[in-house]
Amino acid sequence: MTSVSPVPNVPLNDGNTIPQVGFGVWQVPDDETFTAVTSALSIGYRSIDTAAIYGNEVGTGRAIAASGVPRDELFVTTKLWNGKTQPWTRDSVFFEFDASLDRLGLDHLDLYLIHWPRAVRDDYREIWRALTELKADGRVTSIGVSNFQPAQVRTIIDDTGVTPVINQIEVHPDFAQPELRALHQELGIVTEAWSPLGQGRGLLDDPVLARIAEKHQRSTAQVVLGWHLQLGNVVIPKSVTPHRIRQNFEVFDFELDTDDLAAIESLDVGNRLGPDPDTFDV
Repeated sequence: MTSVSPVPNVPLNDGNTIPQVGFGVWQVPDDETFTAVTSALSIGYRSIDTAAIYGNEVGTGRAIAASGVPRDELFVTTKLWNGKTQPWTRDSVFFEFDASLDRLGLDHLDLYLIHWPRAVRDDYREIWRALTELKADGRVTSIGVSNFQPAQVRTIIDDTGVTPVINQIEVHPDFAQPELRALHQELGIVTEAWSPLGQGRGLLDDPVLARIAEKHQRSTAQVVLGWHLQLGNVVIPKSVTPHRIRQNFEVFDFELDTDDLAAIESLDVGNRLGPDPDTFDV
């Protein structure tokens, strides 16, 4: 099964590219992930984002294997969960990388991310050095980070001379992170938004978004995803409902105007939904 995807590819600073819209599987149980990813791939998604801590790499890999989509048409991302259970040395990073590959049933990854900086422990520096070695060995095509703050981004670049291709961070209209996105633009790092729709905690009921959605004859979710795309963000919306999976993919045939963008920008109230990366450590 192959198809031409309408999703544009965003260039990465290492010469590779990533589809601008991917499919996320955060909080999807492993036994449901096969069905959800299968649905996404059949609709035309070609980028799949999972993580070791999600516990659904096996279901994700099964769906990829069964899809019939050639491996070179897919972009598969997973993340290292650098918890407290062990010292994070080169060998432990390599062990976790191999474990993720095994669960996914793949022989290489397109993107591997450090899931959290764990800045209070400072071991993200050693982990990043290990990721640069995995990339040099050709076992992963691109490497990046998730939830890194400006100081941590600059630290790993200063340590290794290697700039992450992506920082996957919480971004949505009421937590737009303009300063961090500006740093990414300065350094050539792509902003990838997790929870791009605000985790269903009321954002999509906002009357400003509802008015814009009515104007364009779109859903509020499509309006928010369109906002991300026009900012240049990569997005990985999650759903297990087939019609919503499809709806989140149908966002390339309308454009928000300057008034729309200004109205959405006004919604930013700094409402972080996830943990603070400067203090989070589990």
